[in-house]
Amino acid sequence: MKKLINDVETVLAEGLDGFAAAHADIVLLGAERQFVRRRNTRPGKVALISGGGSGHEPLHAGFVGHGMLDAACPGQVFTSPTPDQMLAAAQSVENGAGVLFLVKNYSGDMMNFQMAAEMLDQENATVIVNDDVAVENSTYTTGRRGVAGTLIVEKIVGAAAERGDGLAALKALGDSVNKATASMGVALTSCTVPAAGKPTFQIGIDEMELGVGIHGEPGRKRVKLTSADDIAAELTGAILRDLSLKPGQEVLLLVNGFGGTPLLELYVMVHAARKVLQGAGVRVARHLTGSYVTSLEMAGCSITVSAVDAGGLALWDAPVHTAALRWGM
Repeated sequence: MKKLINDVETVLAEGLDGFAAAHADIVLLGAERQFVRRRNTRPGKVALISGGGSGHEPLHAGFVGHGMLDAACPGQVFTSPTPDQMLAAAQSVENGAGVLFLVKNYSGDMMNFQMAAEMLDQENATVIVNDDVAVENSTYTTGRRGVAGTLIVEKIVGAAAERGDGLAALKALGDSVNKATASMGVALTSCTVPAAGKPTFQIGIDEMELGVGIHGEPGRKRVKLTSADDIAAELTGAILRDLSLKPGQEVLLLVNGFGGTPLLELYVMVHAARKVLQGAGVRVARHLTGSYVTSLEMAGCSITVSAVDAGGLALWDAPVHTAALRWGM
């Protein structure tokens, strides 16, 4: 195992210390590294909190800041944070308008965020993200998994929270954005969890895993490696069937790297996905390309499509200032 680490037991702690130091103008690290929070919060604003296992950086801590999250709770690699972390984060950033939890549909995350919500004295609500069209059930979930579409939910809901929308409105918006968003991924290699010291799965040099999850869990099928156009047709076709988009619909297109894929290849996938969407009469109104919801060093990518109207586009375009996303400020 080749990794830039000192000890598998201290990877998360040292990574969080480095993250907080590198982005000290934006974030603060909570006591005992339980959470990352915004340095500046505003009274009367609904607090947005998310989190999950580490290894998906910049998700979630990289999206803490103006226009997105108020706090994020990092668990150990691919392991849910604890209810105590979530409760501490909520108590740290709650500003009198309630708390909205944004939760990916994984069993551990769902259970622990629910426990935190029940322990929290302040008014709160939860949005569950389940954008992965690849499989309905896996070892990690009951129902569809929450993957890269989480970023889109956090950005759009975060912008609405920043402008002052109330808790009930934000909950409804988050559910609506999630319903309009679908993703599917492909893995070319496995990843190696530091504590395991070996790849999560074995895959042939001429093979790929279609519909893979962000923990390296299997997807729809393992097939022979093929062209970017063919891969994009498979992924984007499944998304189009899921969303049932009508010709003329405007969408956001996110091509997300899993950590080990160069930008050149991601832009090839952008080009390929655009051709599929254009063939269906769907108009790409906004793009985002890069490694935002990763699986350590896994090679591969996911495609996410989110149907938007003028209001959604305005919220997407609204100013954001986080470690990983910055525009309009």
